[in-house]
Amino acid sequence: MAERKPIESWLTDMDGVLIHEGTPIPGADAFIKRLRESGKPFLVLTNNSIYTPRDLQARLSRMGLAVPVENIWTSALATAKFLDDQRPGGTAYVIGEAGLTTALHDIGYVLTDHEPDYVVLGETRTYSFEAMTKAVRLINAGARFICTNPDETGPSTEGPLPATGAVAALITKATGKQPYFAGKPNPLMMRTGLNAIGAHSETSAMIGDRMDTDVLAGLEAGMQTFLVLTGLTTEQDTERFPYRPTKTVASIADLVDLV
Repeated sequence: MAERKPIESWLTDMDGVLIHEGTPIPGADAFIKRLRESGKPFLVLTNNSIYTPRDLQARLSRMGLAVPVENIWTSALATAKFLDDQRPGGTAYVIGEAGLTTALHDIGYVLTDHEPDYVVLGETRTYSFEAMTKAVRLINAGARFICTNPDETGPSTEGPLPATGAVAALITKATGKQPYFAGKPNPLMMRTGLNAIGAHSETSAMIGDRMDTDVLAGLEAGMQTFLVLTGLTTEQDTERFPYRPTKTVASIADLVDLV
């Protein structure tokens, strides 16, 4: 097997890798500090489309993690980049929060419920039956169905919450139309992120806590992959998948010396 090239850039998931339920994971601060000192390109990724990069920067900063806005990449940004490439200056009916609406405004999209080019579904804590009904009718009338990510549940202090993928399944059932998912595990999110920091997959690594999104997306984008065991996936879980990470480690603290 060909020898891997040295890692020159890093992509890392946020929840389950750097933070967990609002607190930093031990070693996360040292990892981010080492990355910034090294000068290597890096991105902190999240499939969550609720928050803007500026929101996330402030959230991470309160936890002692100094991540610049330009080093944060969300499924909302990946979705906006995809739509800008596909249909510049288009229109969309959006179910989501500021992270998604801001990203679409920034590429010049008009948000409307009048014959939109797309219905774009993202994360929100207040999914309404009225909004879902409108989305179903617009898709049946010809709007293309886009979804920021396929995550079926999201974390909360009280337990799992229904997330974008679950609501997408409801709309699909009502319309017979499958959405295009822009976020992980679609390698599109990785490739657009790599392009944003001028990095190449052959010399990049992806760190994540989920085999079915983080590791799969990194693998399909041609990157080295590191699975950390501080999130949803256990070491035993990895045996259930037909693919493997490049390496499994206990936590982000074990990767500081690789930067």
